[in-house]
Amino acid sequence: MIDLKGKVAVVFGLANKRSIAWGIAQKLSEAGATLAICYQNERLKRDADELASSLPAAKTHQCDVSSDAEIDALFAVLKETYGTLHILVHAVAFAPADAIKNDFLLTTRDDFRIAHDVSVYSLIAVSRAAVPLMTEGGSILTLTYYGSTKVFPNYNVMGVAKAGLEATVRYLAASLGSKNIRVNAISAGPIKTLAARGIGDFTKILTAVEERAPLHRNVDQLEVGGAALFLSSPLASGITGEITYVDAGYNVTGL
Repeated sequence: MIDLKGKVAVVFGLANKRSIAWGIAQKLSEAGATLAICYQNERLKRDADELASSLPAAKTHQCDVSSDAEIDALFAVLKETYGTLHILVHAVAFAPADAIKNDFLLTTRDDFRIAHDVSVYSLIAVSRAAVPLMTEGGSILTLTYYGSTKVFPNYNVMGVAKAGLEATVRYLAASLGSKNIRVNAISAGPIKTLAARGIGDFTKILTAVEERAPLHRNVDQLEVGGAALFLSSPLASGITGEITYVDAGYNVTGL
């Protein structure tokens, strides 16, 4: 059993009980970690508070990762509250609706910028803020998707952003390895989250995975959470800069 007692984890991206961030938070908490759970805005506060109340000693914090001021304010609070941080989970992604549903050729400059700012640059921003608190080394983890390497219908600019995110994981791993901070990503299979609602014909993707994946099923938030727990633990001490697939094996298939 993995024991994270005495470890502090900050998890970004909680929206509701269907969030992958919530599955990860549950698994980290079960292992004994102390959780700081972050949600984007006031609209999400009630759900975040309600969910966090079910985890021992978990606290919630509002932080819009597209705002450097909010990131700085959050980490000032985390420093005062915990002193040391051991685990950071970045479960954040966003692209404007038009950039998802329209033909990729029609992606606007501003929509491209927003998608990359929120989905990619924010990992750099929160990592930079976390590093001074990771004095004992630690784990930084983000979430990606197979649409980073293969074309999926109605994914469009988010696929390009995820490709950038995966490259960012590798460069951050190189940057932070000397501080004993590992940086990895989980490429999760399709899951019915709030964000997934914006992807047209999403049920077709779920069906394709069930038909073609070696396990002939989809995965859930807790399975992603289990992989996140492993990657955040000492058992993964030699793993950094990697993309770990948790997708029932779908990514290994051809036809």
